[in-house]
Amino acid sequence: MTAITEQLTALGRAIEHDSFAIIDAEVGGAHCYAASQWPVVRRMIHASADFEFNGLTFFHPEAIEAGIAAIRRGGTPVVADVEMICVGLSRPRLSHFGMTAHQFIADEDVIAAAKANGGTRAVEAMRKAHRLGLLEGSIVAVGNAPTALIEVVRLIEEEGVRPALVLGMPVGFVSAAESKERLMAQQEVPWIAIRGRKGGSTLVVAALHALLALAEEEGAV
Repeated sequence: MTAITEQLTALGRAIEHDSFAIIDAEVGGAHCYAASQWPVVRRMIHASADFEFNGLTFFHPEAIEAGIAAIRRGGTPVVADVEMICVGLSRPRLSHFGMTAHQFIADEDVIAAAKANGGTRAVEAMRKAHRLGLLEGSIVAVGNAPTALIEVVRLIEEEGVRPALVLGMPVGFVSAAESKERLMAQQEVPWIAIRGRKGGSTLVVAALHALLALAEEEGAV
């Protein structure tokens, strides 16, 4: 029986597996990641064809365990900074674990609050997710907006919010690297982050799909 986190056709599975094998062969033993972490990094490389993520990707010591536990718990929300992440995630794979993805960046009340407060929609979207009770125990997925990640860290540090895992991978030139350093500086909540300017929604989706696959594998053992 085909795993829900695998490609749906034999050819699709073969292409993906061959791609992973090429990445493994080209990297060889030249990485310092644990056996549980490497599938996440490998899938990020697969999604981007960028081998620099072998080295730029950092893990809180409890990140993989926390992510798998949150997924296997069932019903865990994914709170994303942008719609692109929600669209990119496989609905069948999320549904298998009773999970749903949420984003509020384009909501009228979020836009109005951002204008009134002189801030960004990304900040107000995370505040809305908090008001709705979605951040607690969630997987927070940030691939575009550094201000969203900065707000999540503030909520963790100042308001005691406790997501299960934060994927901090915003891309860009203004506050992107700094936001990820702030995430990695706190140790209250597990995280996976990309150091520096690189990142993006595609990488967040890849990391989440890798975690979903790990969660399914663990359930099959």
